[in-house]
Amino acid sequence: MEMKLSDIADAVEGTLKGDGNILIKGIAGLREAREGDISFLANQKYLSELKSTHASAVLVPMGIEKPFPSLSSIQVQNPYYAFSLVLRAFYGKPYRPTGISSQAVLGEGVTIGKDPSIGPFVTLGKGTRLGDRVTVHAGSFVGEDTEIGDDCLIYPNVTIRERAVLGKRVIIHSGTVIGSDGFGYAEHKGQHHKILQVGNVIIEDDVELGANVAIDRAALGRTVIGRGTKVDNLVQIAHNVRIGQHCLLVAQVGISGSTELGNYVTLAGQVGVVGHIRIGDQVIIGAQSGVIKDVSSKKMMSGSPVMDHREWLKAQAVFSMLPEMKKKLLSLEKQVKELKEIQKKKD
Repeated sequence: MEMKLSDIADAVEGTLKGDGNILIKGIAGLREAREGDISFLANQKYLSELKSTHASAVLVPMGIEKPFPSLSSIQVQNPYYAFSLVLRAFYGKPYRPTGISSQAVLGEGVTIGKDPSIGPFVTLGKGTRLGDRVTVHAGSFVGEDTEIGDDCLIYPNVTIRERAVLGKRVIIHSGTVIGSDGFGYAEHKGQHHKILQVGNVIIEDDVELGANVAIDRAALGRTVIGRGTKVDNLVQIAHNVRIGQHCLLVAQVGISGSTELGNYVTLAGQVGVVGHIRIGDQVIIGAQSGVIKDVSSKKMMSGSPVMDHREWLKAQAVFSMLPEMKKKLLSLEKQVKELKEIQKKKD
């Protein structure tokens, strides 16, 4: 596929600087790009790489004029987002339904909407309801009385347990389990006795779940993943957790039971969150942090236990100096002791 640069500028609603007749045949990073490619500059700290790129054109932030005489550009408000639009134009594939495989297993009372794509060895449990244009790839299991909305995409080997509810345009990657039992046990006479988990999971519209995510069903009530939230690989979300809209949960995050996240919360990689707390709207938690208490809205926090990010940076700056500070402190203590002994003899 190829597109004129002027057509790309129109598609991303950008301002063209240079030759609009250039034919763009591919997309690549600044370092990897070759003639005929378009690239993007999302962070101005990489501005110097424009000097050496072999790209024919580049998407740049507004305010950056044509960077070099030989390099055409398109000015946009958000180069990374514009880059995603160009990727979709070049590589996005229109939906073409494949129908229902003869090797799929459909339980009693299953209803399937228009234009489905149901692969081989898929199991749809009793009473399951699928909307229009739903894709369920090979080997996935959907439990009874589960509801899956229009335009959902479920990759191979996904498990969705009974009575889960998925909204529209949900994407679930391979190995993910939705609705596994929450981790609930009652100790009695030295043994741990399982507490039945009888709630369900609700995944709202436009959520994407990465590979090998585990979302537990509620003990009672619902575990909820809010609209537009994106979850990276290997994330654990425990029973009765409620996650707000448009949150970002990065790889290996673990959230304990009955915790609530507001809207637009970001948890960086390997963040651990204890149960029964609330994290407010627009909070950012730095990587490998441990959250053990409520966090109010619009905070940026880091560390374990978590603290204000700026204070954590100050603490990190001091941490590497602790061995030398200890040596100095011991030396000062010795000097003080010697001075006291001298003073005592004088007295």
